[in-house]
Amino acid sequence: MTLEDRFAEHDKEVVDKFIDPAANVEMTTRDYVVRPSADNDTGPITVTLPPVSDAKGRWYSIIARNADAVNTITIQDDDDSECWVGDIVMNGKCDRCLLYSDGLAWIPTGSVGEWPGAATTAPPGTASPTTVGPTTTA
Repeated sequence: MTLEDRFAEHDKEVVDKFIDPAANVEMTTRDYVVRPSADNDTGPITVTLPPVSDAKGRWYSIIARNADAVNTITIQDDDDSECWVGDIVMNGKCDRCLLYSDGLAWIPTGSVGEWPGAATTAPPGTASPTTVGPTTTA
């Protein structure tokens, strides 16, 4: 099945499925709204996104109901996303992210917790500006 065919199948599935995990969970393509909780009883938990190609054209909302510096919620891809910078770590109540799949990559938006690359100030390799003086020919 091609990516285009998967996108055409959206109208045949139940929409707006909600889950509220308190343990490690692998999301399905139907888990559009996720409200995980991590506390002293559960410990840190991991939420694995559905396969990126199966989720093409879909948005997923994840908001931490409970998390702290010790009991974190880690959002990871299924090791199939193009250019995945690193796992998203939620370490506070109401940390959130909205993730979109274009079929090849997960694109996080919104206020993510801690995410490598989310707070970069310059493109890689541009730590200091380069200046080139004018040249003249004699």
